[in-house]
Amino acid sequence: MIYVFLANGFEEVEALTPVDYLRRCELEVCTIGIGGKLVRGSHGITVMADGTLEDVDREKMEAMILPGGMPGTLNLESCPEIQELLDFCAEKGILIGAICAAPSILGHKGLLEGRRAVCFPGFESELKGAEVRAQAVVTDGTVITSRGAGTANEFAFALAEKLLSKERADKLAASVQWKK
Repeated sequence: MIYVFLANGFEEVEALTPVDYLRRCELEVCTIGIGGKLVRGSHGITVMADGTLEDVDREKMEAMILPGGMPGTLNLESCPEIQELLDFCAEKGILIGAICAAPSILGHKGLLEGRRAVCFPGFESELKGAEVRAQAVVTDGTVITSRGAGTANEFAFALAEKLLSKERADKLAASVQWKK
């Protein structure tokens, strides 16, 4: 199961593009609302999450995805369960994806130490220990980071490639008319 965590103030495109695209790849994706199933995005779009933190099954977790947005990133970071799940994923080698400001959460935890990473411009100093790059998306081992809403498609393709294969990611990109 791939879990996408939604806290009030999340960036809608960064959250829902990976959900949509990974489901098109026939992967099991579950949105998890922090503080309840109804979650309001940073641009006023309210989403009904599939479940809440109580519904997360660590034993079935294949990936943990953190969208950015403000104050969504701050709300995710202040959630003790998110912190515990990040520790669990890091310990077990489970894929972690973070986009926009959300890579700062990984930086604060030391999960980017010695890794290549990207984030929304202005958050670079929050990526503690990372080799900050300029490209749209960076995959380094079990961590995928991306710059922001405008890179959400590429972020989703990178997740699909890591979870499935490059061929499947390319097929996904072609199916949505993405020009590579």
